[in-house]
Amino acid sequence: MSEARDRRDGRRTVRRFRNRMDFPWASAVRRAAARSAAGTAVLPVLLVTVVVLAVDLAGGAGAVWLPLLAAGPALAATTNGPRGVLCVGLLAAALGVVHGMRHGVAGRELAAVLSVLVAVTLASGLASVLRGRRERVLAAVRSVAETAQHALLVPVPPTVGPFQVAVRYSAAAAEARIGGDLYALVSTPYGVRLIVGDVRGKGLPAVGTAALVLGVFREAAHDEPDLLAVVDRIERSLARNLGHDDFVTAVVAGYPRPGHLEVVNCGHAPPLLVGATGDVVPVDPPRPAPPLGLRALTDQTPDLHVLPFTDGDQLLLYTDGVTEARDRDREFYALHDGLARTLTDEPARTLTALHDDLLAHVGGRLHDDAALLLIRKPLLPHQPLPAPAAIGGTAPVAHLAE
Repeated sequence: MSEARDRRDGRRTVRRFRNRMDFPWASAVRRAAARSAAGTAVLPVLLVTVVVLAVDLAGGAGAVWLPLLAAGPALAATTNGPRGVLCVGLLAAALGVVHGMRHGVAGRELAAVLSVLVAVTLASGLASVLRGRRERVLAAVRSVAETAQHALLVPVPPTVGPFQVAVRYSAAAAEARIGGDLYALVSTPYGVRLIVGDVRGKGLPAVGTAALVLGVFREAAHDEPDLLAVVDRIERSLARNLGHDDFVTAVVAGYPRPGHLEVVNCGHAPPLLVGATGDVVPVDPPRPAPPLGLRALTDQTPDLHVLPFTDGDQLLLYTDGVTEARDRDREFYALHDGLARTLTDEPARTLTALHDDLLAHVGGRLHDDAALLLIRKPLLPHQPLPAPAAIGGTAPVAHLAE
């Protein structure tokens, strides 16, 4: 134990010694790179100043071009801090004085030009301060948005219960990084349960509704042994809290026992079931059901659809931001074909390829929130084949209930 501790202490000492002694040039390079990056923002300003001087020297127009030097600090305010603006302003003033003396500009005219430079530099410095403050506020807001997203859409581990799992979520508002689509996957005493849904509308109201649905789902999934009871609790909560025109489409699924998958579809796009052979089949509900929050307007109630789900099978749940994504010719994305092209035995790799294919279809940016959740029941470890006498005589079982 002491020898291991001594070796660790020795490695730490060697690393500290290397950081101090062996690579002094590394810190110098980093500082020079930082100064170079800061100077890169000033280069356009210096180019403007040089162009003004070159035109003036070529034209010999005296003080005509001197006021254009004020463009230097004004442009610096868009990229630099107050110090950078001040430096550019001083440089512009020095060039103006040299230029004025060179061409014999009258003192009053030169003083007026310098006054303009000082005023523009001070105003640009103030603008730079305000811009930096707004950028810090924006960074703080984005940090809060990211925290809210992680609290609302809890990251899903790669393995939940008996399933391999992968999730891809893309918000239409990239700056906000959060939208009205929702997903959750939890392991409960009644098996693994999951939900994927889409809230009507956008913005903060949609985020609040998504938070409500996910909160009720996570509680009910652990309390209710019946999956339809979980859906009923979400429905009752939404009926109390939503307006008359608000609703949520969702698919709620559960895996109560090996080989059986329960699906309740509430006005949502049908999931895609992928058999062990690679066939992709939509899981249509037995009969249409209203979205969550609208059951009081109709006499229809959702049904519990039970499917065989065995080793090697996969289930993809998604939102309409995927299927309604259009290309330049206004053609919808064919999710069925895209999944068949990108399907692998690793859900994470499948969704990465599928998401890339979707972005390529739309030209690089989605215009609606899009969520993808893929679960896979991995194959059991390889077992020896049965004897020839035991093979045959049994027909293959379909993976999708008719």
